[in-house]
Amino acid sequence: MSAGADEGPRRVGRPRADRLRPQSGRPPREELLCAAAELFTARGYAATTTRAVAERAGMRQATMYHYFGGKEELLAELLESTVAPSLVLGRQLLADSGRPAARRLWELCRSDVLLLCGGPYDLGALYLLPEVRGGRFAQFRRMRGELKGVYGMLLGAARADARPAGDRAGLAIRNDLVFGLIEGVMLIHRSAPARPVAVFAEATADAALRIAGVEAACREPVAGSAS
Repeated sequence: MSAGADEGPRRVGRPRADRLRPQSGRPPREELLCAAAELFTARGYAATTTRAVAERAGMRQATMYHYFGGKEELLAELLESTVAPSLVLGRQLLADSGRPAARRLWELCRSDVLLLCGGPYDLGALYLLPEVRGGRFAQFRRMRGELKGVYGMLLGAARADARPAGDRAGLAIRNDLVFGLIEGVMLIHRSAPARPVAVFAEATADAALRIAGVEAACREPVAGSAS
């Protein structure tokens, strides 16, 4: 994207304190991210200008450029925030080999749904933007690919536990389906936002185990699951 009047200069120097008019008491960087999330999901990414983001955050456009270089940088950070916590948890669950893999997979699914559906904005809808295929978003795509790989390793381990003979048929397609279910639940939740997110997350995790073909590996109740 070429630099234009809306994009303005990149961050230079220190922002003037008299240009900040925080609305919520959040730090300016967080204020800008919240404003961008609201506008990108409500108005659309292409229709949102950096000026609009700055004004919604309660600051001047020139001040915004001290924190972010433009819309792409705002979008990239928002997208990465939808993956990073699940990736950290997923790595921890992979290392926690003392518990059944199916339980760990269930926990990752549940936590991921809570993250994706528990916030005030439908950030998952931004995954479909054509801009996300650009080079600026390579880090997000890498993180998302690693998270999908974590799902696959947990799923493979769970199926190996359930089928000691080594029946791993259809592992890749099952992982695609499980990962697609987790990311797709935002559309389902958006159609009925009054549903309690915790109950919704547990039901989705239960469904993911059925798709994975390892439901029988969790005969005992999983800690934190709904009865």
